[in-house]
Amino acid sequence: MDDVRDSAAALTPSKSSNIFLQIVEHLDGTISRPFVPTTSASASSKDVPLNPAHNTWLRLYLPHEGDAAEEEEKEEEKLLPIILYFHGGGFVLFGADSAIYDSPCAAMAASVPALVVSLHYRLAPEHRLPAAYDDALDALLWLRSQPTAAAAPEPWIARRGDFSRCFVMGSSSGANMAYHAALRFAADDSETLTLRGLVLNQPYFGGAERTASEAASEDDFMLPLRANDMLWRLSLPPGADRDHEFCNPLAAPRPPALRKLPRCFVKGCKGDPLIDRQREFAQFLEGEGVEVVANLDDEGFHAIELFVPAKAEALFAEIREFIYGDAALATVGGGGVVESEAS
Repeated sequence: MDDVRDSAAALTPSKSSNIFLQIVEHLDGTISRPFVPTTSASASSKDVPLNPAHNTWLRLYLPHEGDAAEEEEKEEEKLLPIILYFHGGGFVLFGADSAIYDSPCAAMAASVPALVVSLHYRLAPEHRLPAAYDDALDALLWLRSQPTAAAAPEPWIARRGDFSRCFVMGSSSGANMAYHAALRFAADDSETLTLRGLVLNQPYFGGAERTASEAASEDDFMLPLRANDMLWRLSLPPGADRDHEFCNPLAAPRPPALRKLPRCFVKGCKGDPLIDRQREFAQFLEGEGVEVVANLDDEGFHAIELFVPAKAEALFAEIREFIYGDAALATVGGGGVVESEAS
């Protein structure tokens, strides 16, 4: 664990410079956010509108430069699985154009390979939950509409996307979004868009009673306890406690659509303050009959793949195996947890 932390020391913040702790809360309930570098779309990415009323949009990524990719042959085997991606940031920070997420999305598209669709969604506290879930569902419904779009469908999606292999992925709070959006989508059967799996990378959940890993995280340099508490305070509906269903699905009534979820890959690291929650969540899904692939024993810290290139490549390899059906990550019939080789 020390080696992993040391390898990222030049890139990752100390607790004293933690970006979440730079958020300033004001007495009127508003906040001031720290500066976050952004980047424009490139030759291998493009931005398309989603819901102008909510200022939401999507950044699409192809494995290669867009102009060249559009000239490739369009045979069935050339179609790419689609990964709808939700970024992290505790529901409060970042966007699809944030440099810290733009580069990994481009790298993931090339490495898997896949057509990655990253959602720029509304943030709390200006738009508390479930606003982000509403935006996530909008993105899923947008994908579903593409094959039969009244207007011309988005050409990258139409030419390169395989609608029989659509995956929803999120990191941290984005993984929380992926879970809740998939529940909503599962309640509405669709023959146009088949959800083949969820990729839940270090999912962000909580609860009224602290777990051991949360209680020990006061000095964590990526997700210190004070930041964790603040992010939930800013994002949950007014008056909600940490056992609200948005935060703690284990404490909520089981939604009927839960057993309709596709297979799930749940990824965690032992140094993450959220690891206890992630292990409980994987077992929760298993107990509800969901097929689960789990790797929850890697060394590392929260959001490590954003700072350590080797960890990003390892994550992409696991996603590739999950999507393309490698035997090491194949699930079994019925509910169950399958440990990946990486664990």
